[in-house]
Amino acid sequence: MLFLFKYIDDLIGKGFEWYIILELMMYASATNVAMALPLSVLLSSIMTYGSLGENYELVAIKSAGISLRRAMYPMIIVVTLLAISAFIFSDYMLPIANLKYYSLLWDARQQKSGFLIKEGVFNNSFPGYTIRVDHKDEDGQTLRGVMIYQRNAAQNNNIVTFAKEAVMYRTPNDKFLVLKLKDGIRYEESAGDNGNARQRFTRFRFKATEQKFDLSSFKLHRTSESDFSRAYQMMNLKQLRFFRDSTQNAVDSGLRSNFRLMSAYYKYFNFSHKVTKDRPYEPVKPDYLKKLDVYAKISVINNAANEVRSIKDLVKGRNDRYKEVSKDIRKSIIEYQKKFTLSAACLALFLIGAPLGAIIRKGGLGLPVVVAVIFFLVYYIISTIGEKSVKEGSLSPAIGMWIAIAVLTPIGLFLSYKAATDSVLFDMDSYKKFFNRIFKRKAA
Repeated sequence: MLFLFKYIDDLIGKGFEWYIILELMMYASATNVAMALPLSVLLSSIMTYGSLGENYELVAIKSAGISLRRAMYPMIIVVTLLAISAFIFSDYMLPIANLKYYSLLWDARQQKSGFLIKEGVFNNSFPGYTIRVDHKDEDGQTLRGVMIYQRNAAQNNNIVTFAKEAVMYRTPNDKFLVLKLKDGIRYEESAGDNGNARQRFTRFRFKATEQKFDLSSFKLHRTSESDFSRAYQMMNLKQLRFFRDSTQNAVDSGLRSNFRLMSAYYKYFNFSHKVTKDRPYEPVKPDYLKKLDVYAKISVINNAANEVRSIKDLVKGRNDRYKEVSKDIRKSIIEYQKKFTLSAACLALFLIGAPLGAIIRKGGLGLPVVVAVIFFLVYYIISTIGEKSVKEGSLSPAIGMWIAIAVLTPIGLFLSYKAATDSVLFDMDSYKKFFNRIFKRKAA
């Protein structure tokens, strides 16, 4: 539904086949697995163990001498296998799905509208033509008050055609759109013959004529998928590591070349000649300006200012380039970490969902859905903030991408402990009794 709401304007009215829309929706579903899978694990675990607790099946399990932790072992194994499958999916299948999805979506958004001629407006759908129609009949084929303006820059001529009525249809091979014009007049301006600079004007009337328009530009033309393969979402772990290492090497070599370029602007006597551990680098500060007259001082200062401006211009462009490349490296690291955080999120949210369902003892789609949405929003908000901080460079990728897992895992372990010890964490009566005892002590 999100895909349809987001791209409905780019897909409707362009004459796509039904399987194109279905293919786009299938690829879009694959790209949403990273969001849907952790939520589904959380919700299903809460519903499953909540239903077991509501039907007193957990009580029967515990009465048989089986602890809740041991009863959770089979589901832990299943969720672990699911996490491994999620990692394999994100490393092998998701880059291919992203590549096909974004390439097909790009071509679909570049496709021209299938509504070729609209009434009351100037339509520029066909290259070199401008068509205006006063009215279209209900059948969609008959046009009233047709004006066609044609401009041919190569031949230096203009053609304007007016017709009271026209019938529009497509050829059987769908290559051309044909307009059968009736009761009209045509005006044409063209260059003179034999090099004559004077233009020639032609006018003739017609009872019926035809004009064809090429429809090849309205067919879906697929762009090569290799044009999109450089995006980070289309890379697996091996490609991301290669991109990061090669880009980092380019950054390091750029820093070395920057020093060589800027060192030419410094004078030899500005640096101390001997640098040792006992005598660190100390720039020499000559006082020869005091010995110069006013005009010589102005000349020296102007030369120094010119060199500073040159260095500033040199550094500015390279600094902007360094920031862009560093941002690209951080983005590649984000995609690299996402391959692992998806599996870790499934495990962390299961540790929350299973004991939480055993504690609240409610199944179905009521309270479990509310609790699952709350915890998933906490996970999603923290992970989004961490990812944005990594992109901006304010957090390291290891911290920003794993901070949500680090926050939720202790909560899951705490809930697992409370569920194993038959805690009344969500029993309101116990809280009422607790506060009543406190207030009675204060009153006494």
